[in-house]
Amino acid sequence: MENRMRHFAHERIVALLNSIQPISAGLSESIRLHSKVITTEKKVQLLHIGETCRWIYFILQGGVRTYYIDKEGNDITSWLLLESELAISVYSFFSQRPSFEAIETLERCTLLALSHEKLALLYRQHPEFNFIARHLTEQYYIRSEAKANALRMLSAKERYLDLLQNRPQLLTRVPLGYIASYLGIINPP
Repeated sequence: MENRMRHFAHERIVALLNSIQPISAGLSESIRLHSKVITTEKKVQLLHIGETCRWIYFILQGGVRTYYIDKEGNDITSWLLLESELAISVYSFFSQRPSFEAIETLERCTLLALSHEKLALLYRQHPEFNFIARHLTEQYYIRSEAKANALRMLSAKERYLDLLQNRPQLLTRVPLGYIASYLGIINPP
């Protein structure tokens, strides 16, 4: 069963990367060798606030959220992530400094994990992977800026309607308090 899951995980990540830029057999094999598949239960902390993020997670199955604690002690959801998305504390992972946010599973998850050190190795050994990484980074920044702009310029109702249109699956899989926090509508108790 574990080998089947590793094969499934590898095929999914390779398909995603190939959709961005065709990858070499060598890069495909290096990803298979240097990554690991993790299965977790719901409400598992993949990263605690104050820890350094050493892993990037590709979500094969399940849902994950990132959150931080504001000055008043409120738990604020910053990202809601589902299948085929990457879960990471960007600042902590790339700077290798302590994280101001946590990563927590929302559901039972199957994740493909790659360490910071192995990712750096893949960049050095497989130059084509740098193009893919740049593309993924650009997509993250576009999404991040769109979220920041929505919080600044759209009403709570408009943000909710946008979520309904673009990510309706979140409403059936994520507790409403986390969704409200993510949309900047309310802070959960």
